[in-house]
Amino acid sequence: MANEELIYRLTRAVYERLGASTDESVVEQLVTDIYRTIEPELVNGAARTSRSSSAGDSFSQADTRAGSADRLVISVFGVDHPGIVAGVSQILADVGCSIADINQTVVQGKFAMVIIANASRSQASATELKERFRAEGEKLGVRIYTQREDLFHAMHRI
Repeated sequence: MANEELIYRLTRAVYERLGASTDESVVEQLVTDIYRTIEPELVNGAARTSRSSSAGDSFSQADTRAGSADRLVISVFGVDHPGIVAGVSQILADVGCSIADINQTVVQGKFAMVIIANASRSQASATELKERFRAEGEKLGVRIYTQREDLFHAMHRI
């Protein structure tokens, strides 16, 4: 089973047990803890598989598609006005995150932006960053959503 599928199934199981109204950061931390506990067995299983067949290649590709726990997906939506990009990017700079990719657009006065940020050197946890972005979003009059890339992929796959 690909890591993406496993993370998706873990996330669904946690939500089913705790309820849909459970705090997203609690679910994220539980899924992270569970995944880290079983990850050594997954890696060992992948190593055994790659020695016996070419299935190791597809495992590596699936792992890349699953995203990284060290990267964040930051989505920003609202009415366009000066300072939105600056406000979001300043938070990233303040905690030592770098922008790996960014796309923003304005359609009939509506602002939308998605940033992929590398948080491997961050001095703040994903939970702390979510709170900082939430507060900044309130000040800027926009909605800012933040999620680890691996969980984003697992929860938003079709």
